[in-house]
Amino acid sequence: MTIDDLDAKLIALLAAESRLGVLECSRRLGVARGTVQARLDRLIARGVIRGFGPDVSPAALGYDVTAFVSMEIRQIAGHDPVADRLAHIPEVLEVHTITGGSDLLCRVVARNNADLQRVIDQIVDVQGVLRTNSIIALDTPVPYRVLPLVADVPRRGAR
Repeated sequence: MTIDDLDAKLIALLAAESRLGVLECSRRLGVARGTVQARLDRLIARGVIRGFGPDVSPAALGYDVTAFVSMEIRQIAGHDPVADRLAHIPEVLEVHTITGGSDLLCRVVARNNADLQRVIDQIVDVQGVLRTNSIIALDTPVPYRVLPLVADVPRRGAR
């Protein structure tokens, strides 16, 4: 799905101030309320906008360590059973299936390095996990972002 400049502006506005109502968005964008509502409904229906929840900082909750844990798994049952078990560990924020020497990549958080060991021990205890490799993030100079991508889509058009 392609988005146009108005869609990109609406997404950027809601990303900056997710609590804005449709009427305020229409006022700021200079378009009719119905236009904003129709665009928003379409973006949600097509899966472009996935949610409006708060952006929570793990560090503000006391989880100061971020690490990436790659793992090799037993391939007999596939990735899903392992991913389902990993989802029960609160410190596991994301799980991705990947190519290369490992099968899964997780972003995890912990309170400190000793706590990270506890989290890794939980991961290793998951049935199907054969081996892990961990990398601790020291800083995040470019945090997760999609707004530059959103702004670029109308400029480049559909591919």
